[in-house]
Amino acid sequence: MRELSLHLLDIAENSVNAKAGNVEILVSEDTRTDRLRMTIQDDGVGMDAETVARVTDPFVTSRTTRKVGLGLPFLKMAAESCNGYLSVQSQKGVGTRVDVEFRLSHIDRMPLGDLTSTILSLVIGFPQVHWTFTYLGNGNEFIFDDRPVKEELEGISLCEPEVLQCLREMISEGIQANQPVSQISNLQS
Repeated sequence: MRELSLHLLDIAENSVNAKAGNVEILVSEDTRTDRLRMTIQDDGVGMDAETVARVTDPFVTSRTTRKVGLGLPFLKMAAESCNGYLSVQSQKGVGTRVDVEFRLSHIDRMPLGDLTSTILSLVIGFPQVHWTFTYLGNGNEFIFDDRPVKEELEGISLCEPEVLQCLREMISEGIQANQPVSQISNLQS
C-alpha cells in the first residue's frame, strides 16, 4: 500500500470482520511535535495475548484466502523506518486498538492519501457499523460521527447521490479546515 489511508481502510475492514459494532478512527497531524499519529479502535471480538504477540508477523493471518497477512507488518515496518512505532492492544470479548505513529516530516513517510474517500468508503460499505472519525491538525479538531447522519436520513440510503455528495463535502471540508498550515501549502503547490 502506498498511502496511509489505505492502511486505515485495511485495519478498519479487519474491525468489521471481527464483528465490531463501533469503530473509532483518529488521525492527528502535529507540525509542532513533528508527529503523525493514527489510531483505530473497535469493540469487535478481540484477540488473545498470543495472537496479539504474533499479529505483526507476516506469516500469521486469520484470513482463509491467503497464507500471509502483510497489512500490519508493512505498516509497522513503515512506521519504524520513519522514527515511529506500531502497537496493538486487544482483549478477547472487548476489542482491539491499533496505534501507529510516524515522524511527520520524514522523507520516507508515505503520504496520508485520500482520507475523505477512505472514511466515505467505510461508512457506505458497512452501514451496520457506527463510525466515528476524528481529525486533529495542530490541536484543531474535526469529528465526523455517522450516527446522527443516519438518524437524520430516517432510512434514506447513504448511497443516494445527493447524500454521498453531502457526506464527501462534510468530511473533506472538516479535514481541510483543520490541517496544519504547512500541510495545506504542500497540497496547493
